[in-house]
Amino acid sequence: MQGKSIGWEDTIVALATPQGIGAIGVIRLSGRQAFDIINRLYPAKDLTQQASHTLHVGYLKENGKVLDEVVVSLFKGPRSYTGEDVVEVSGHGSPYVLQQIIQSCVNQGARLAKPGEFTQRAFLNGKLDLAQAEAVADLIASNTEASRKTALHNIRGGFSERLKSLRERLIMFSALIELELDFSQEDVEFADRTQLFDLLNEAQQTTQQLAASFQLGNVIKNGVSVAIIGKPNAGKSTLLNTLLNENRAIVSDIAGTTRDTIEEVLNIDGILFRLIDTAGIREHTHDVIESIGMEKALAKMQQADVVIYLFDVNEVAVQELQSIVNELNNKKLKYILAGNKSDMLPEAGLREKFSNIPGIIYISAKANQHTEVLKEKLVDLVLQGKVQTDDTIITNARHYHALQEVLQSLVDIRTGLENKIPGDLVALDIRRCLHYLGEITGEITTEDQLDYIFSKFCIGK
Repeated sequence: MQGKSIGWEDTIVALATPQGIGAIGVIRLSGRQAFDIINRLYPAKDLTQQASHTLHVGYLKENGKVLDEVVVSLFKGPRSYTGEDVVEVSGHGSPYVLQQIIQSCVNQGARLAKPGEFTQRAFLNGKLDLAQAEAVADLIASNTEASRKTALHNIRGGFSERLKSLRERLIMFSALIELELDFSQEDVEFADRTQLFDLLNEAQQTTQQLAASFQLGNVIKNGVSVAIIGKPNAGKSTLLNTLLNENRAIVSDIAGTTRDTIEEVLNIDGILFRLIDTAGIREHTHDVIESIGMEKALAKMQQADVVIYLFDVNEVAVQELQSIVNELNNKKLKYILAGNKSDMLPEAGLREKFSNIPGIIYISAKANQHTEVLKEKLVDLVLQGKVQTDDTIITNARHYHALQEVLQSLVDIRTGLENKIPGDLVALDIRRCLHYLGEITGEITTEDQLDYIFSKFCIGK
């Protein structure tokens, strides 16, 4: 548990539900004076004498003025979210009424909570470690089943447990090696080097697996950008509309209808795909607006995680398509070749025509044929069969960078042991490894680091 700075003795208050009009709104208080403050506003009974984890219905009043009829929930520390005395007031969802209640709590001695301060207190009071606390923010922000499962797994300590065992064993070896320094004249070894090498092998494997999961975690957390690229009138806007099942983009037989990029979000199997319909790419244009649209299309293609190259099977030549494939390969882009308007020709004939170019998905955006195959291909290309949200998946960039440092430290420890360097230098490398492991779970943090991390939370959490 971290040391507390000035301000942590205060009782804090904030709206815990989203801003705006709703049926109810929940106001949360936490701190030593939480029960006393709400009790002074609740004349029906003495709330300080009531049992923990109970609900009480009545009116809140200040100076004889009725504020609202509410439900008051009592949670006595340490059996609460923050580990402190916590009160939650459920009132009617008028922003004005809720603000009046918050102001009355402030008048009685509370102060307004900072972003993430409730969760920060839960961390400081040992209710959560830092990785679990950060997963709370991820869970609040989750907008797919995959991101929800990943965040919930980490809140339950899945990530932390994998690091805890490793850290404890490294601490044991570090202590034994440092003990050897006290007996350097006797030339004895307390730390079994063979066991240490075994631990290093296990630690490197675990850390590499966790670090490697970050790419997948980033996909689950932030989604995948997909640029739909192709010649004018290849059917890009029709495909976008078909995938979204709505008329989002203007569709016309006139080539070059799309002059700018259009972005929409599609959820496929729990992964968010940000679909970008771009202006058609052609070799020459004298239209200034169209030219700007083409430049944006090329830029989006370079920035996208995946490119769908859409072409009209009736018009493109095999040699031309091969040149495009070569260009996509040269740019090292992840791409899918989608042959559109395939309902106008027999599929067997199309496969024969493009037999030298593997991996083409033949679709009809207008007739909605084989678009489900395209969706499946998108998921397979991005996840490559690796998504197992019951496993530990890293979604936090801070954790990823710390794991990279852990890996480097493990390499240095191994190198030192193989070169038989003095024990004090090996111990130094182990301490560095322990430092970065501790940074992830919060055993080692500065107050500035904590303030930065929790400042990204919403107020009331």
